[in-house]
Amino acid sequence: CSSLAIGTTTGYRLFSLSSVEQLDQVHESNEIPDVYIVERLFSSSLVVVVSHAKPQQMNVYHFKKGTEICNYSYSSNILSIRLNRQRLVVCLEESIYIHNIKDMKLLKTILDTPPNATGLCALSINHANSYLAYPGSATSGEIALYDGNTLKTACTIPAHDGPLAALAFNSTGSKLASASEKGTVIRVFSIPGGQKLYEFRRGMKRYVNISSLVFSMDSQFLCASSNTETVHIFKLEHLTDSRPEEPPTWSGYMGKMFQAATNYLPAQVSGMMNQDRAFATVRLNISGQRNICALSTIQKLPRLLVTTSDGHLYIYNLDPQDGGECVLIKNHSLLGSGKMEENKENDLRPPLPQSYAATVARQSTVPSASTMPGYSEDGGALRGEVIPEHEFATGPVCLDDENEFPPVSI
Repeated sequence: CSSLAIGTTTGYRLFSLSSVEQLDQVHESNEIPDVYIVERLFSSSLVVVVSHAKPQQMNVYHFKKGTEICNYSYSSNILSIRLNRQRLVVCLEESIYIHNIKDMKLLKTILDTPPNATGLCALSINHANSYLAYPGSATSGEIALYDGNTLKTACTIPAHDGPLAALAFNSTGSKLASASEKGTVIRVFSIPGGQKLYEFRRGMKRYVNISSLVFSMDSQFLCASSNTETVHIFKLEHLTDSRPEEPPTWSGYMGKMFQAATNYLPAQVSGMMNQDRAFATVRLNISGQRNICALSTIQKLPRLLVTTSDGHLYIYNLDPQDGGECVLIKNHSLLGSGKMEENKENDLRPPLPQSYAATVARQSTVPSASTMPGYSEDGGALRGEVIPEHEFATGPVCLDDENEFPPVSI
């Protein structure tokens, strides 16, 4: 969540997300047209690109040097790519390839996976828990969990009745969120055990296509966006365990009664009682467009970022205490010159002197290092420099700009 990569008809662009007011373009490449996959390895100079011109070929670049590290070709079109500091995963419709990111060697090929037309898969960003999740069935919501470090199947999770639509790990790789094509229920499971921890309902009135699931870096929040105009943010907390010492109240007694009743009710009914409503929401100005969300800390404050397929980045303030409707504070154009667009809507809002939103809406402090471990906002993303040593997987290779990867010939 410290940088943004976009593919365009002319190439790709990389942006730094260290500031709300200003969108800094880190790099732009027009060498390869029609880029539909571009993945950057955190704040390093390594970027992986796939274009419609050669949809079966993955190109790995050192963008600061302007050199190609290697390229690989596959038997069918590449649908998605995921990477962390230990593994690079390439997902095709019916197979998955796992590479060692230190030397790009192919470690494992998972063949004959269930048909996966959208290339749905998730890889933990924590290299110590390099778990990979992908659909275990084309007709039901079964999740196949694979250990990318030991190269062995971890478990199978019966997550939903219908086919899967979205998957996302939290930052440590200890939780996995999922949604089905119905899009009404989002579930969170423990990893690697696969036990259900949370269940959230984002709506019952209509089916939606969930396009993005993402945890906050501290795993306190889970964000879900879809083809509708509403973005939901759920808080991961067990309300029954939050205040064990509170004085007895009528609501407390009722809560205990409901909790006890769930032991005697059918599973479907008791499941409904355990579902939480959204903690915070966003009403987008657009509907029907594919979008990707992120929960990030920018300039020391929690933000919700929404990037839409028409080339805009919307930045909202998120109140971590009271939730509610998030306040739009900035709208950037990603396809223009890289300069920011002034957000007119914010000026039309009445002042709310006592609200959290009002106190942070116009923060313009100097960007400083994020409090989240392992993520830097101090300009490293802007310069495409080395990731701090403690953030890397142990091994002989260090992703510095002088000797980022050994020469690889494919």
